[in-house]
Amino acid sequence: MDEQRIAVVGGGVVGLAVAWQAAVEGMPVTVVDPEPVSGGASWVAAGMLAPVTEAWPGEEHVLALGAESLRRWPAFAADLATPPDLRTEGTIALALDAADAADQARLADFLASLGREVRGLSGREVRELEPGVGAVRGGLLVPGDLSVDSHLLLRSLRESAELAGVEFVTQRAVSVEDGGVTLADGSTVECREAVIAAGAWSAELHPALAGLVHPVKGEILTLRARPGTLPPPTRTLRARVESRPVYLVPHSDGRLHVGATQSEVGHDTDVTAGGVRDLLDDAERVLPGIREYTLAEATAHVRAGSRDNLPLLGRLTPGVLAATAHHRNGVLLAPLTAATIVAILRGRSLDDHVVAASPDRFGDAR
Repeated sequence: MDEQRIAVVGGGVVGLAVAWQAAVEGMPVTVVDPEPVSGGASWVAAGMLAPVTEAWPGEEHVLALGAESLRRWPAFAADLATPPDLRTEGTIALALDAADAADQARLADFLASLGREVRGLSGREVRELEPGVGAVRGGLLVPGDLSVDSHLLLRSLRESAELAGVEFVTQRAVSVEDGGVTLADGSTVECREAVIAAGAWSAELHPALAGLVHPVKGEILTLRARPGTLPPPTRTLRARVESRPVYLVPHSDGRLHVGATQSEVGHDTDVTAGGVRDLLDDAERVLPGIREYTLAEATAHVRAGSRDNLPLLGRLTPGVLAATAHHRNGVLLAPLTAATIVAILRGRSLDDHVVAASPDRFGDAR
């Protein structure tokens, strides 16, 4: 056993953030991933950092985690080797009909009871802020929400990790146990502690995660405005169309992400015609001008879900920690996840909202 080394299994946004922050604290770190940066769900993420507009009564712990991680994001981004295009324009959650408006009123009351900043908008006020939006009843403006370019973020995280001394082993891990990570070629990365941050594949690496982490497929589109078309929105737009959630996330290089479908079909990563149709139809209801945009890319990947929408952050067994099951919030929760895992590795106390994400909450189900 390498008595000092930390092995992080997973080279997506969570694994890279954990590895970078652990190395900054002086720990020798190895990341194990056959395709770090571009091989996982993080690469196709839209980059929304929007815990408030995803909040709902009954998921207070999810909101608390997201809000705390959002608070850390500006400093986290500033410490990276290169800027990840952190945008601060905020989010508008749109109400397309009367039922949506009623739901938004309940959400606004809930958020106000928690002291979260939101502002109700009429349909006219929405279009004053975002002229390309179609016919809507109104919306909620959340000025504190952020977004980030996932491609720039992942590249910068790897660069930052390497500058801090992190080593990379580009092989597939097949199991994790106290003292090491077993690789597909039969060799072992020896370590004092192993951190499982392998997203939807985490459950295959350790028996304590069996039944606690499952894959959730999501399809996402990348559009670009063409000459003569209306420009993309300046803020993230969210809506529900026929009960389907849709979001549009602009980036500074002109890309507009439209996402995302959600289905539990195992590790299937095929893009379906129906998924593309629904996303385009729903996005056009929100922003009619996109019918003239270029469809630059359609991708699908699987995210790691949990039973209660909270991630799994904490110790599984001696020598093995989990940093997984972030579902659609991996990018948002990266700063808080990294700080939590480093705190555990250093033996520091954790805040109550982080303790709520401990794998121990499932008790005998593990």
